[in-house]
Amino acid sequence: MLDKAQAAFDIGASMVHHAGDAVVVVDPAGRVTVWNEAAETMFGRSSREVLGATLDLIIPHNLRDRHWTGFRQTLATGDTQYAGRTLAVPALRADGTRISIEFTVSLLRDERDELVGIGAIIRDVTTRWEEQRALKRRVAELETELATLRR
Repeated sequence: MLDKAQAAFDIGASMVHHAGDAVVVVDPAGRVTVWNEAAETMFGRSSREVLGATLDLIIPHNLRDRHWTGFRQTLATGDTQYAGRTLAVPALRADGTRISIEFTVSLLRDERDELVGIGAIIRDVTTRWEEQRALKRRVAELETELATLRR
């Protein structure tokens, strides 16, 4: 039985490590405990640099207070209003570049149902966001041109 359990654990660990989306887990102190290859690529920071640090490395300064307020509330209540929802926020790469990300969060509990961490699966949607913004601008331009032609 232990061999099967270990095999299942190894498969899960490999899946997280090699997932195409970033997988990030923080402990109740807000310190990163999991940072997979996709997170390294997305944010330009190695796991060696990030493990043990806080998410302030990727959270824009103006959003940090909001993040940590929500984080503390989640720890205090053991619940999050964001479960099952995809959230969209800006984030920071190591070089200071802002990117647009979407993510889902999971509350991680131990066998006693105590909250032991918060995990996120994160996708970089910067290209899509920029394309949508350009498309909206172009539609607005065309609507203005059409209104002018109708006069």
